[in-house]
Amino acid sequence: MTLEDHVSVTRNVFAEMPENTDITAQAAAFVEQVKFADIPDEALKIGKRCLLDGLGLFVAGSEEHSVRMLAEDAAEAGGREDALLLGLENQRGPVALAARVLGTAGHAHDWDDSQVSLDPSHIYGLLTHPTIPPLTASLVMSQRLGAVSGERFMEAFLTGFEVECKISEWMLPHHYMQGMHSSGTVGTFGAFASAAKLLGLEGERLRHGFGIAASLAAGIRCNFGTMTKPLHVGRASENGVTAALLAQRGFTADPEALDGPWGFMAVHGGGASADKLKQGFGKTWSILDPGVSIKPYPCGVLTHPTIDLMLRLVSEADIQPEDIDTVVVHAGSNILNPIRYPIAANHLQAKFSLPAALAMIALNRQAGKVEFSDEFVASDAMQAMQHRVRTQLDPDIEAQGFDKMRSRITIELNNGESVSGWADERYRGGPENPLSDAELEAKVRSCCAGVLADDAQDALITAAWSITDLSDVASIARQLQS
Repeated sequence: MTLEDHVSVTRNVFAEMPENTDITAQAAAFVEQVKFADIPDEALKIGKRCLLDGLGLFVAGSEEHSVRMLAEDAAEAGGREDALLLGLENQRGPVALAARVLGTAGHAHDWDDSQVSLDPSHIYGLLTHPTIPPLTASLVMSQRLGAVSGERFMEAFLTGFEVECKISEWMLPHHYMQGMHSSGTVGTFGAFASAAKLLGLEGERLRHGFGIAASLAAGIRCNFGTMTKPLHVGRASENGVTAALLAQRGFTADPEALDGPWGFMAVHGGGASADKLKQGFGKTWSILDPGVSIKPYPCGVLTHPTIDLMLRLVSEADIQPEDIDTVVVHAGSNILNPIRYPIAANHLQAKFSLPAALAMIALNRQAGKVEFSDEFVASDAMQAMQHRVRTQLDPDIEAQGFDKMRSRITIELNNGESVSGWADERYRGGPENPLSDAELEAKVRSCCAGVLADDAQDALITAAWSITDLSDVASIARQLQS
């Protein structure tokens, strides 16, 4: 490429960024001014569901070897005893390190909720996981500050949730398509906004904090299927908290770091949508419109409609594992490219493998914490069944675009017959077909199984539903420890 070609490409990227934006100033003003009373009742209700889901995921993640390593590393580093280190009983550490551990645990199973977008230019299901970074920041910062009420906690959590979702939605889809992981990058702003709200940052310091967060944000998709993928969310949580603490001390950064040709949106995402910028923060809350999906399965959301279809087909036809000759999944590149492992060797790879997820359904008719374990994935039955499942790019599905997660399955049986069907585009867990509160509680109990006793699970669920009645949310952090 010549220098002239390089300059031309660069100009084309910058051309997507509207001129004279004030995104950073708007975000800072929203964080500074929004109050608990401004949160719509329905947004608060959904926020409690996201809170409950997140708490269960923290508990599930506490069992992961990767999280244990991070907790031990934080304990060895030592320092201020701000917040509990998940999984290490009563050991505490500096608030940012506690956030790294807790945030990684929340994303360790890839079971946390997903932001929804109705924009056909976005690839459905490939925006941010909105809850864990701001929830983590809110929980660890509440422990550091002490005596943070449930209302103040939810105010901070939902402030960060809104900031994170709006930045993710407004930025052009180039961000994810070029290989960035939004939950690691944009999640940093969610964590920062929540931490900054609890610290009471205002004015220039608040805007400088956004600038610090913009330079700390990171995460690339090549690490999907490894321990580093959930670490992206742990680092987003840690970096957001760090940005808030540094800004509180007077550390400086560009006060317009989300704007302009060298700002986060232009550099990371190729620009922003001029039309969407008119939405503003908190005028329409993203948690309500277009909403959030709470995952029924601990794997990439792009697999979920296909998993539900497989479950329906084998259940309705009473297909036993030994009856199956071949399973063929037809889908578009929006699903097949990110869900990239043809055969999963461990539970981390299985989260991004259609053959693995469908093999679980064929064998156990469920795909939960038990199935997404190294022992189950490596078993002879799972390895053999995965080799009977293959994926195929479907030109007709591809031509329909990427605004929905479309797929179909054909199961060829050993007796020569076949069973086939299409996945429901109103996928289970999404805003159009949400999990019931009872289903959500069942998910949380499955997350906590083997870690918390039944009565501890009851107490955790009760605490989440009644969060606004609590005088000090630090008690919830203690409830997460086995």
